[in-house]
Amino acid sequence: MPDVMEQHETYLASFRERNAALDEREPGWLTAIRREAIEAFADLGFPTVHDEDWRYTNVAPITRTPFQTARPESIHCAVELIETTYWKEPAAARLVFINGRYSPQFSVLSNAARGLEVGSLASALKGEIKSGLAASDGWLQVFLGRSVDYRRHAFAALNTAFWEDGAYLRVRKGVVVAEPVHLVFVSAAGKEPLVSYPRTLVVMERDSEATVIESYVGLEDGVCFSNAVSEFVVAENAKLDHYRLQKENSSSYHVGVQQVYQGHSAQFSSNSVAFGGVLVRNDVNAVLDAEGAECTLNGLYLAGAKQHIDNHTSIEHARPHGSSRQHYNGILDGESSAVFNGRILVQPNAQKTDAIQKNRNLLLSADSTIDTKPQLEIYADDVRCTHGATIGQMDPEALFYLCSRGVGREQAREMLIYAFAAEILDRMKPRAVRAWAESVLRSRLS
Repeated sequence: MPDVMEQHETYLASFRERNAALDEREPGWLTAIRREAIEAFADLGFPTVHDEDWRYTNVAPITRTPFQTARPESIHCAVELIETTYWKEPAAARLVFINGRYSPQFSVLSNAARGLEVGSLASALKGEIKSGLAASDGWLQVFLGRSVDYRRHAFAALNTAFWEDGAYLRVRKGVVVAEPVHLVFVSAAGKEPLVSYPRTLVVMERDSEATVIESYVGLEDGVCFSNAVSEFVVAENAKLDHYRLQKENSSSYHVGVQQVYQGHSAQFSSNSVAFGGVLVRNDVNAVLDAEGAECTLNGLYLAGAKQHIDNHTSIEHARPHGSSRQHYNGILDGESSAVFNGRILVQPNAQKTDAIQKNRNLLLSADSTIDTKPQLEIYADDVRCTHGATIGQMDPEALFYLCSRGVGREQAREMLIYAFAAEILDRMKPRAVRAWAESVLRSRLS
């Protein structure tokens, strides 16, 4: 197995090989961003436990695995999984990506509402958005790759350098999209470990509203690495409800970065569910860069066996009268481990900020561990900010009470665990999303 430095050089060599071909097919501004990203990765290298933000998450299993970029022919392996992933609930559009490549065979764009521009990023760069609205190259240049800090995040730098395709959504001014847009990212490995770089760009223009669902799923067999980056731009008075559902197989790795930029009175709500993968890292960074912006981050993570799930959140209040809410619940069993690191930053002129952060964890075994670190960094004097974290085991009195009322011990245990998870599940608005999450949770509990 190659060491970390060998893998580092492998990525750099792979970029030089691919970039020669991409130069001829992509606009110059994107080529420049890719080159800057790979240069940042060359300087950064992979993070280690000596880096404060990665202190409790060792990515050595990722860095030492010789991942190969998936070939187009691997698509046919995922047909059955894709069909079972489809929900019967109506959708404004459904985009399916297999190992980072857009699959028109399984995607549905015909239901796209007027004023909703949606399609693959590769097609958007060519001005070939399927909804009938032309996407100008200049518009993408303004937003794509501009908010994600790939200069400081090695995995974001790799995604920026290597992504081949992804999802592109633009909701026009004043448009309300009634049905959700569902983005399905499928990981399908064969005999060798495969890596993919899903990319998502969502731009909400002024006074628009939409719901976006990102699903990351995988086949039961094979080792995959999903290195995903999502960018969300929510303009003045716009509203975006976002759901991120992750359930890849128990041998796979997942690193996701979400960057949110909010305008005046913009509302962004994100609900994250992490159920799969042997090592999962989710970074959510939101910048409330205008007065009256509202941001809500909810998360539910369930880890068993030797899974490791790491959630890092950062909300920056840059302007007055902003509000934010963070609620993350974790359930850990077996020899699993988890990390929660939540940061609220209030800048000097962000007076009247109202921010709340909570992290609750339920440990079901003596060998499971959680490292939780809620943080407040406040440079304004007229604010209301609170944070807290709890770690506990199953309440024996509550368990005894249910058993004394005729409920079996295992059923009582499942009821208490579900009630703990329901605090987050109840915040999910789409019925199909909640039903999916409940189904996975109950199957894991049983």
